[in-house]
Amino acid sequence: MKIAVLPGDGIGREIINEAIKVLDKVALKYKLKFEFNEGLIGGCAVDEKGRPFPKETLEICKNSDAVLLGAVGGPKWDKNPSNMRPEKGLLELRKSLGVFSNLRPAILFSDLKEASNLKEEVIKDGLDIMIVRELISGAYFGEKKRIDTKDGEKALDTIEYSSYEIERITKRAFEIARKRNKKLTLIDKANVLETSKLWRKIVSKISLDYKDVKLDYMYVDNAAMQLIKDPNQFDVILTENMFGDILSDEASMLTGSLGMLPSASLGKDNAGIYEPIHGSAPDIAGEDKANPIGTIMSVAMMLKYSFGMEKEARDIEKAVETVLNKGYRTSDIYKEGKKLVGTEKMGTLISEEI
Repeated sequence: MKIAVLPGDGIGREIINEAIKVLDKVALKYKLKFEFNEGLIGGCAVDEKGRPFPKETLEICKNSDAVLLGAVGGPKWDKNPSNMRPEKGLLELRKSLGVFSNLRPAILFSDLKEASNLKEEVIKDGLDIMIVRELISGAYFGEKKRIDTKDGEKALDTIEYSSYEIERITKRAFEIARKRNKKLTLIDKANVLETSKLWRKIVSKISLDYKDVKLDYMYVDNAAMQLIKDPNQFDVILTENMFGDILSDEASMLTGSLGMLPSASLGKDNAGIYEPIHGSAPDIAGEDKANPIGTIMSVAMMLKYSFGMEKEARDIEKAVETVLNKGYRTSDIYKEGKKLVGTEKMGTLISEEI
């Protein structure tokens, strides 16, 4: 199984190393073989190749069964023109591979309740929400321009969605909901936006093929409030690109730390991009402080969605839970009385539990 490895910038290299350590242990246990091919993306690619997503990296990704990504960006490149920003490389990667659906689970392990910003009576027995976000259309990919007017500059970002783009991710979201608790909530702004009205029309139509799944609708502003007020009302959330970007970051903080959460970006086949949802954290790069669990859990998603290895994926999830139950914590989730460990030690502890 060929895996493209794109460490990226900042803490990317450190967290990727620990994810590969875990994959190596899985390979040893189940007599598997993973072939890792490394490429450049983000700021380091701008520095070495003059562009954030070099052609060589694209070829590596296209010839792989899955992509394991660290993180991109940092203050060093903040003043670059938009086509030379590290984040541009990420958008190009997603578009090139056609990964239209972004799966972002927000999971709160029972032993990490104290790390959440919410009260225990709100969290109850923990959280397990899956956000399904459309990834390669909407405002981030629509027409953008600036116009000089008599009153100064005017900027325009166009939100565009076709029925086909909505249909394909809606079907994926219903299939995921069917395997979970059979509840799907569409988040939109249909009282204002024409694109949201189209989303409602198409999602409502497709729901007729999934009558075993309960479908709800909610405006995005209310959804942002409800995630804090009563997060357990949600199971699978379906939404467009920009709303999903914002809500998934909000949901991640319910779990205590961005460093805990993985993501999978999938296209029409099983190949996909797997990455933690946090950034490159250049302020702690090289200090052995980064939490590798989000990246390690992304590897579990890779085994599940790209390789169909449910048992192996569950081994990783159980190993993470066991290590947390033993009281080990990186600094972002540390509480007094627990055992503080660094990036490398956390990866080693998890791999040893497999």
